[in-house]
Order: sequence, then structure tokens, then C-alpha cells
Amino acid sequence: MFTGIVEEIGTVERIQKGRHSAVLTIRASVVLENTKLGDSIAVNGICLTVTELSGGRFMADVMHETLNRSSLAQLSSGSHVNLERAMPADGRFGGHIVAGHVDGVGTVLRMERDDTAVWYTIGAKPEVMRYIVEKGSVTVDGVSLTVAQVAAEHFAVSVIPHTQQQTVLQERAVGSLVNLETDIIGKYVEKLLQPAPEQKNKSGITKEFLYENGF
Repeated sequence: MFTGIVEEIGTVERIQKGRHSAVLTIRASVVLENTKLGDSIAVNGICLTVTELSGGRFMADVMHETLNRSSLAQLSSGSHVNLERAMPADGRFGGHIVAGHVDGVGTVLRMERDDTAVWYTIGAKPEVMRYIVEKGSVTVDGVSLTVAQVAAEHFAVSVIPHTQQQTVLQERAVGSLVNLETDIIGKYVEKLLQPAPEQKNKSGITKEFLYENGF
């Protein structure tokens, strides 16, 4: 589990592309402290497993599903990425619950400066927007942010200077693709509110019963 508080910006040194997968080599420093093989590191919000460590860099495999559902396929040698280690049990919960499992890709539609902050308006598909609520949390390229405005096909977040300077959001522009992960709590609530197939109509009340009895 992650919190969406980016620890450092790493640099992609190499991408070995297979037919349906890729291997990333990323140069970093902070996130490599006490990191071991098999540990998890979020790369632009995507949970990846460390497969190799050597001299200020780590390697991670990226599967077909991840490439299809995220913006990692657009990375190239020299690209900068947000990095965060999985949260330790005794760590501080600075952001919100982030699984590192991206729900989809959004597109930056507008960027507007408001005094010291910058507003990002991001468009997303309906299956992502349904879980985005005003004043709720959303992860954008691995950064935990508060949703300030919501419309049918887009939402807006206000990014303070510190967050922009410490993350790759400073490199985003209109038209940029960003990884989005919505708040996992909303997904669990939705699932639990849906009755299991074996429980449906267990009470014997059906649409026909209600109609026959004047409802």
C-alpha cells in the first residue's frame, strides 16, 4: 500500500520492450534506501516489483495489462517518473489509501495559475469519473490530491507549488496523459451494496409482486 506522497523523481535509464511487456531500469536514490529485491515501488502511481538492484538504479517488469491501462507505454529513456516506496507499518499516513493499481488514463485539458497554485483540469472516461467525488481523493501520476471540482467528463485539482516542484506534474502540459487511481473505499462500498446472486429476491419480493399489490 502507498499513500500518494512522492518521495523523489527518478529517471528512466533504459526500457527493454518485449512483444507484450517491458523491463524498466530507473535511476534513483531515496527510494533505494533499505530496499530489497521483491519490494514494491510506485512508478507514476503504478505498483511495480523490484527485480534487480545495482549502483543507484533498480529494474522492474511491466506486464501487458499495465501497459494497456496506464501511460507507462509512453515512457522513453530520460523520462522522469514519480517514485514512492510502499508505506511501512510505522510510517506516517500523509496522503490517502493508494493501491498502486491504476484505473485508467486521463488527459490534461486545462492548466490555469491561481495565485501560487495551479489548477489542473483532467478529462477521464465514465468508468473512472463515477468514483471521483468533490472533496474526495484521487491519485494523479502517483500524487495524492484532493478533488476540488467535478463535472460529467472531467474533474479539477489545485496543486500547490511544493507538490508541483517535487513531482513530475511540473512537466505536464495540456494534452499530457496521466495515470489515475480513484479512492478504493468507494469501490468497496459499491460492491458491498450490490447483493450477491444467491441473495437476490431472497425475500420473495419481486417487481411483479409489488405491481400486483398496488406499488
